[in-house]
Formats: sequence, C-alpha cells, structure tokens
Amino acid sequence: MHIQKTSITFRTINKLAIPATIAGIAEPLLSITDTAIVGNIPVDGLESLAAAGIVGSFLSMLIWILGQTRSAISALISQYLGAGKIDEVKTLPAQAIFLNIGLSILILLATIFIIEEIFLLLNASGKILQYCISYYSIRVWGFPLTLFVFAVMGIFRGLQNTFWPMMIALTGALLNIVLDFALVYGIDGLIEPMYLEGAAWASLIAQAIMALMAFILLVTKTDISLKLSFDWHPELGRLIVMSLNLFVRALALNTALILAVREAAALGDKYIGAHTIAINIWLFSAFFIDGYGAAGNIIGGRLLGAKDYNGLWALAKKIIGYGLLVSLVLVLLGFTFYYPIGRLFSNETIVLTTFYSIFFIVILGLPMNTLAFVFDGLFKGLGEMKYLRNTLLAATFAGFVPALFLGKYLDWGFHGIWIAFTVWMVIRGAALVFKFRRKFRPLLQNP
Repeated sequence: MHIQKTSITFRTINKLAIPATIAGIAEPLLSITDTAIVGNIPVDGLESLAAAGIVGSFLSMLIWILGQTRSAISALISQYLGAGKIDEVKTLPAQAIFLNIGLSILILLATIFIIEEIFLLLNASGKILQYCISYYSIRVWGFPLTLFVFAVMGIFRGLQNTFWPMMIALTGALLNIVLDFALVYGIDGLIEPMYLEGAAWASLIAQAIMALMAFILLVTKTDISLKLSFDWHPELGRLIVMSLNLFVRALALNTALILAVREAAALGDKYIGAHTIAINIWLFSAFFIDGYGAAGNIIGGRLLGAKDYNGLWALAKKIIGYGLLVSLVLVLLGFTFYYPIGRLFSNETIVLTTFYSIFFIVILGLPMNTLAFVFDGLFKGLGEMKYLRNTLLAATFAGFVPALFLGKYLDWGFHGIWIAFTVWMVIRGAALVFKFRRKFRPLLQNP
C-alpha cells in the first residue's frame, strides 16, 4: 500500500497550527468574555466576578478530565492515516463519543444535587456562594454538548484538518460575546439585564449552536459515521486506556488549578477576583501557544504511523522554534500593555492592584510554558499518554503542591500561588524534552 510522505515545512505546519491556534484561543475567549463583562456588572460586580472564576475553574476541570477522548481519537486516526489504513478505524469514533457523553451525563446528574457542598469546599460563602449556585445550575447543562464538540474536533484533527474546528470555535466565541452583552446588560425595551445568570445563558446557547454545527460538519465533510455499532472496534480498548491515562493526568492538572483557586479564595475576595483575571490570561496564552502543540499532535501521529523518525525530529525542532517566537511576542505585548490589560477585566481598584502585583510572573513564565504545551501536544499525537500522566503527577504532587504550601508557610501570599505555577511548568517542560530526546534521538538515520 502506498503511503504518502508527510511534508515538514513552514507552510504545512502553519496550515494546521494557525487554525488550531484560532480555535484554541476561542475556547478560553468564552471564559475571558464572561470574566470581562461580569467584572464590570454594576450590581455586585466583585462577587459576580469571584463566582464566575470559581465556577469556571470547576467546570473547566470537568471538561478537561472527560474531554481527553479528543486527544486519544486524534492520535489513533492520525496514526492510522500515516500507516495508510484509515478505513480500518472509521467505526471507532462513534463508540468513543457515546461512551464519553454517557459518562458526562452521569457526572452532571451527580453534581447537580450537591452544588452547594462543592462550592463550600472551594471556600465560596455568603453572596458569592449563592451566585456560584445560580451560575453553575445553568452552565452545567452545556457540559455534554462541549464534550461532543471536543470529540468531533479530535476526529477532524486526526484527519489533518484544523479548519472546521476553527470555524466551530469562532462561531461559538463570537455568538457568546454578542449574547453576553445582550443578556448580561440587557437591551432597552427588549431584554431586562440578567447580570451573572445572563452570562451563564449566553455560554449555554453558544455551546448548543457549536454542538449542532459540529454534528452537521461531521456528517457532511467526513466519511466518519455516528451510527453506533455494538461490534466493538479492536482499538477501543487502547483508546480507553489512553483516555484513562489522560483522565488521571487531567485530575492531576486540575488538582493544581483547583488548589490555586481555593487558596486565592481563602486570601479574600480581591484575591480570587485578581486570580480569576490572571488564570484567564494564562489559559488564553496557553491555548495561543498550543496551536503548535496541535500541529505536533496531528503531524506527529502521522509521522509515527509512517515510522518517519527523522521527520518527527525535524518537526519537533520546528514547532518549538515557532512556539517560542510566538511566546516572546506575547511577552512583549504583556509588558507593553501591562495596565490596560487589567482594566479590560475589572474596574475595581483593589482587584487591579492585586492583579498587577503578580502579572509579571504570568508573563515571564510564557517561554517555559511553550516547551510544556508544545511537547504535550506532540506526545499526545505519539500516543505517549502514560508518560504524560506520570509527568503531570510528578509536577503536581512533587512540585506544585509543595511549592504552594511552602509559599503559604512562608507567608508569600498571592505571590506564592503563582510561584508554584512557575515550578509546575518548569518540571513539565523539562521532563517532556528529556523523554523525547532519549526515546527518538537513537532512532534517527544519520543523526
């Protein structure tokens, strides 16, 4: 069987990376939009911002934990494509999607009855707790819709297509922005201001439109069927193992994010408000850089399927170089617009002063984040889920958690939380670079 050689050029990489970047930044843009608009609500703006940050962190944890099937589907499809055997894997995605959505509905139904207890654990109290409950009660219904969209995006990525995922993500982000303004602040004579609940409804409606769009594009633009077959695919077991490894990895990742939210909330309202702004900017930059991780995921899986190790090595060097260039541009932009960026999210002076005190740590960490995010994407395409799991476990429990509580013991306050994030990312990036060099350098022909 003829296998077409994969080209590793600036054009082929960026043809995948640029749409993936646009799609990637559209995801946190949904959260950033809520944060910016909610932070400027004229009634209880600080409490609304804090609630949006706490709920957003918890929902992100759920989505990231169960959304890992996207990476497993993408890795398997791209590897089969590289090996010239794509027809052998066409029934697998439907089985993976149905399993994933079924599990998401179980979790949704389980959490809906213990909402108050969940947010009490995250140190929400008083008016913030009530806002958390009302906001979550609406937004949680978009959880299965988002997982379906993620799975469809994984299928397109495995087929070496990032254009349609970009269109889905952009449509959702733009719709969310329009609905945020309309429902949060209201429209004179048409819609009464709904404030924080309006932001929740805006997100839910946008997620529903994205899911419908993803379904239509999957049916019309690919040969992948969503018809469920009970003749289980032989790769389903491997996909489940890969997903479980990523599930554990996501638990470790979100342990760090949730502990950070909890510690910020314990410091006081202005700190959780400032942390909400900082983490949204951190996630925005992460997805921005992650476009090259997505290119590594997509092309890397195909190269591995074709056993083109020289091409894989060349790919890694190029995507790291491009990713570092993007991160340096983001560093320059961050310092240039240091104060205007904060004012986009809040008009509360105490929140902004607190945010500005740690923003430089967020900015300076971007180049190290690039190593972690780009190699993370590449390793997913290579199916190295077990190593990704172990790396996150080590980075979180031997790096982030000790650093976080050391900072608390030494009374570093808000700075201690973001120093812990820096330690976390250094361990993640260094471990992935080490593993890639150790495993694939000996496989090169004429290195």
